[in-house]
Amino acid sequence: MKVSKLEDKPAQEVHGAIMREVITADDGAPNFAMRVIEVKPGSTTPSHSHPWEHEVFILSGQAVVKGEQGETEIAKDSVVYIAPDEHHCFVNKGNEPLRFV
Repeated sequence: MKVSKLEDKPAQEVHGAIMREVITADDGAPNFAMRVIEVKPGSTTPSHSHPWEHEVFILSGQAVVKGEQGETEIAKDSVVYIAPDEHHCFVNKGNEPLRFV
């Protein structure tokens, strides 16, 4: 078992989105990674795709998630599944940070 604090993990900022990798292969997790991402109001995550799926839980904020089927509004307690290789991004549409795992 390993326990740590979010604020102890280094932050990487890209275009107004701050990502902290909180559990990775470096922690002994061979199959999955956990990231906490915070998107400033008016900002977006980079539009991208990758060969693994995402399971996303929205902790706070209001946003639009853009995918190949269009745009969907999301907010606190929304759950999002993004299939492997699907092009996607999260756009903060609210007045507070969008935060998700």
